[in-house]
Amino acid sequence: MTLPTFLLAVALSTLFGAAFHAWQGGDGRRLAMLLIASWLGFALGHVTGDVIGVHALQVGALNVLMATLGSALALGLTRLLIHDDVRGESRRARNRTTPPE
Repeated sequence: MTLPTFLLAVALSTLFGAAFHAWQGGDGRRLAMLLIASWLGFALGHVTGDVIGVHALQVGALNVLMATLGSALALGLTRLLIHDDVRGESRRARNRTTPPE
């Protein structure tokens, strides 16, 4: 894989992770987790596409279709595993007990 292909892969997978975070919301830790999941899923999808011989929507040496599917799958699985409500109150606020009056 050449440097321009690698940079395209990093740019696309980062864009997918950031867009998913913008859609789902969350804090900085969630953004970091989603970016890592997107990078790993993108790489695994690309390698899987090469191994099974699917070369649809290929840009240079990068198998964009399978890499995108891998990234989407990784982001979806991450969202399922981290299913707490990010739009509601925080976990710390839910666990806080109020003193009796």
